Amino acid sequence: MDTRELYRKIWQELASDKEMVFLTGPRQAGKTTLATIIAKGFANSLYFNWDIPAQRSRLLQNPSFFEEVERKDVSLPLIVFDEIHKYRDWKNYLKGVYDGSRNEYRFLVSGSGRLDIYQKGGDSLAGRYLLFHLFPFTLAELGSVRRPYEDFAADPFSINDSAGAALRDTWEALGTFSGFPEPFIAARAATYARWSNTYARQLIREDIRDLTDVRSVTAMETLFHLLPSRVGSPLSVSGMARDLQVSPVSVRNWLDLFERFFLIFTIAPWTEKVARAIVKERKAYLFDFPRIKDEGARFENRVALELWRAVTSWNDLGWGNFGLHFIKNKEKQEVDFLLSRDHEPFLLVEAKLTEWEPSAPLRKFQHALHVPALQLIEAGDRYRLFTNGDQRIMVAPAWLWLAGLP
Repeated sequence: MDTRELYRKIWQELASDKEMVFLTGPRQAGKTTLATIIAKGFANSLYFNWDIPAQRSRLLQNPSFFEEVERKDVSLPLIVFDEIHKYRDWKNYLKGVYDGSRNEYRFLVSGSGRLDIYQKGGDSLAGRYLLFHLFPFTLAELGSVRRPYEDFAADPFSINDSAGAALRDTWEALGTFSGFPEPFIAARAATYARWSNTYARQLIREDIRDLTDVRSVTAMETLFHLLPSRVGSPLSVSGMARDLQVSPVSVRNWLDLFERFFLIFTIAPWTEKVARAIVKERKAYLFDFPRIKDEGARFENRVALELWRAVTSWNDLGWGNFGLHFIKNKEKQEVDFLLSRDHEPFLLVEAKLTEWEPSAPLRKFQHALHVPALQLIEAGDRYRLFTNGDQRIMVAPAWLWLAGLP
């Protein structure tokens, strides 16, 4: 659990191609721990954290401070820059560091504020780094039955149930305590409750407020607390704006900030090859999903997070251009998730708590798109296969199938 093997392998793959790698993800997801694990693989390393005043002053006084790294041998040192995006001129600084020192050092840059899009302006870092995302614990990471992507793409229905009881226990623990390391490892309801009650508030009132020009912090917090009741349904920006008595522009901006700082992630509808598809609405899901009260919405969110981790990691590794979407037409027929590869659909996934029969919309959209389809349910420890014309639909417990995601 404490090795983060899934992400260490991503780091190794990216670092073999580029001297500077960015690591981003939700606050308290374990980025500092992962950076420490990676640094242990280097004989020579130096860790810098912008949030520590003494270290911040050191950089401002001497931009080349990392040259003071104490070395054990002649191998290239790893320099870790943590939360450097909070430095106003961070892009220009890293550009200079990379251009002047890339042949003498390796660099790992970590932060919780969407390093790929956080600040506009300044000199571009394009071409100077590769980026990957760290997620809170997911079942696929903890279950240790992940399949190679090639095997998954060839047969998404294959299931490895060799760790059945342990996988189910892990799935239940994730549902109770979330995948954030602190409450998950503690495995106590009181710890999770305390952690969750302060997590979003601190993030909004510290990181977002300090790094942006948001003024209506209280209204923003209220919006975030409305979101658990909206999970599973396309967001109505105008409706939430009326509820909060603010402008739709403000709501859109705040939702963008929530996504930028990894409080939520959103998925867009799939519109190609679907008659009368809805084209504008998006769905939002939470990283801290146990706060969702509705059982069905919470289950859908859990499936969404496992799928979002998968497609994000596949993109980070350069395996293709992957996307996660939902399908909904104007007759209000809907399938929760569609996975796309290079702008083509390749898998449909529906999330249902207890329904062992494939839903009518799942059958309909599979017939239109001609791709494999799954219906994931909460209960059970076996799966079923159904025919749908010349296609098949698998109905399986979520924990049994999701653990095998590459």
